[in-house]
Amino acid sequence: MADDLPGLSAAAAEPWLRAELPALFAGGPWSAEVISGGLSNITYRLRLPGGTVILRRPPLGHVLPRAHDMAREYRVLSALCGTPVPVPRPLALCTDPGVLGVTFYAMSDVPGSVLRTPADTAALSPAARGALADALISVLADLHDVSPDAVGLGDYGRRSGYCVRQIRTWGAQWERSKTRDLPDMDVLLTRLAEVAPADSGSVIVHGDFRLDNTVVSVPPDGVPGIAAVLDWELSTLGDPLADLAVMLSYWHDPGDAERGSIPVGSAGLTDMAGFPPARSLASAYAARTGRDIGNLPFYMALAWMKLAVICEGVHARYLGGQTVGPGYEKVGPAVPLLVARGLRTLGQPGARPTLA
Repeated sequence: MADDLPGLSAAAAEPWLRAELPALFAGGPWSAEVISGGLSNITYRLRLPGGTVILRRPPLGHVLPRAHDMAREYRVLSALCGTPVPVPRPLALCTDPGVLGVTFYAMSDVPGSVLRTPADTAALSPAARGALADALISVLADLHDVSPDAVGLGDYGRRSGYCVRQIRTWGAQWERSKTRDLPDMDVLLTRLAEVAPADSGSVIVHGDFRLDNTVVSVPPDGVPGIAAVLDWELSTLGDPLADLAVMLSYWHDPGDAERGSIPVGSAGLTDMAGFPPARSLASAYAARTGRDIGNLPFYMALAWMKLAVICEGVHARYLGGQTVGPGYEKVGPAVPLLVARGLRTLGQPGARPTLA
């Protein structure tokens, strides 16, 4: 039997694995490891007698309302299988709290690499980096082209008012998770509410789309592609430009002075030769989809606010000793920097938001 890991009791998991994945686990020894990289849900690789699978469960400790919904993540993976959007194949969902105490699921282990560190992308040629950026934008555009009704996700979220709800929802999350007073966050939330536009559209949005939430494959011709998109816990129906802005909020252009101070998302992965700047990515998305990105600065400020709230929640779990893996001590100091980026983008009251 495998050794226990934080959040994964081998004795509790083994009977479930035997029952739900008999083709992979009819018997014999197995092992499990925590996959590093995530700052939220815990992801494990299980090496079963018949092959490897990935298991995902919510984080340890207190979980905010409606956050880390594994059944919802399992549903969107099931819906997107067979579409142009590459996702791992969902294998089994467990909603019985008697197993691990939480809802969790197993999915296929997609061959490829998750590029998590600057060393990972530094190993690519400039041409390969450019091709990878193109592939990333193409997958995001493909996702936004999927009809929610056609894949059974017509009721996956509300069809309008996404931006207004996001400001309200993440503002409430801030109040629940904050570990300190940060007056600038109150100002940012107020300013966002004042200038929130009508939605630019209603599509399936990932909610946390970025390079290190994908599995990258490099075929023999050396041109990398996206083999799978991971971490769908924030997905819903929403504004496609908000999804684009989330990706760009993680993207670091060469010369970004704050890159080392915001060690979350794709920090340090893209500020090297071959990767296009964020503005070019936005233009490529607009060309691919035909969408007007003139109001993108508002969406960028919204994205930085959301990322600040997420980081504060991670920081709260770190302070409470409820995180697994290294790097969490660096997340808390990033929160005020992200808030400041949002305020710079929105500018003074009455001014048109511009990219910071």
